[in-house]
Amino acid sequence: MRKDKRQKTKTRITKMLELPQEVISNEPKISLVGFHELLIENYKAILEYEDFYIKINTHIGAVNINGFNLRLKEMTGDDIMVLGTIDSIDFESITDE
Repeated sequence: MRKDKRQKTKTRITKMLELPQEVISNEPKISLVGFHELLIENYKAILEYEDFYIKINTHIGAVNINGFNLRLKEMTGDDIMVLGTIDSIDFESITDE
């Protein structure tokens, strides 16, 4: 019950301040520019890194990036940018059971 009240308060504050949802939550925001640039905001860790495959952990699951000549261009504590020829992106969600 207390968690629901806290969530409702967060939602109200977010709407009042007109903040994007990803700013106050741990949910990742993924932006793809063409097939050569991918930006993931709110990531947790790099799980695997090869020039043909990168697996990045987020708070809601893993993001798998497949392609050629993949490389990490920029990394901050919250954001990571992947460059290269991106063939596919798939997701492994964490289930709440």
